[in-house]
This record gives sequence, C-alpha cells and structure tokens, in this order.
Amino acid sequence: MHLLYSNENFPFPVIRELRKLGHDILTIQETGMAGNAMPDEAVLSFAAENGRILLTMNRKHFFRLHKINPDHSGIVACTFDPDFKGQAQRIHDSIRKIENMAGQLIRVNRPSC
Repeated sequence: MHLLYSNENFPFPVIRELRKLGHDILTIQETGMAGNAMPDEAVLSFAAENGRILLTMNRKHFFRLHKINPDHSGIVACTFDPDFKGQAQRIHDSIRKIENMAGQLIRVNRPSC
C-alpha cells in the first residue's frame, strides 16, 4: 500500500479506515507540526521529502500548487463526506492500482445523491 501524509484538516475517522485498509499514514498531528499555521507549500514539501502522498481537503490551494510545481509524491484532494468509511474506500480504490503517484493529483469527490 501507499505511504500517505494527512493535512491538518483531514478527518481522523477516514485516516483510521485507511489504516484498516493497509495504508501507512502519518498525520501532521503526529509530526508535532499541527497548529503551527504551516504554509501549504511547506506541507507539500514535507510530504514529498518523506515520499508520502498528501491527503487534503484543501483542494483549491493544492490544485494551484500542483500546477505550479508537479514535482511531488502525489496529492489526493477530497471533498468532505460524513460517510468516513465510504470516503476511505473511495480513496483506497482511487490509488491502490497506481504504483507510482509521483506528480499526480487525484480527486476523490463525495458521490452525488
């Protein structure tokens, strides 16, 4: 499975479900950097330096960063979904068959009703 890094605003219940699916996830809280108002560029750089795909709900800013510099380990940008288990499964399904996420931006959206 993939090495992932979750941004500060990413829901922990989704992280817990992704871990159950076998993903290695490091959270910004676990690094001790939460609450430091880290710029998005620094968050993405940390993920890339550690070979981790960034998980974020901050789509607009990371879409822009991806366009400016696609040299990263991958970005999974999600919309909020209160179905945490379903969201984790959609993320898992979106990335599990991709061997190398480097430079890729994947969108995982909440299903429409």
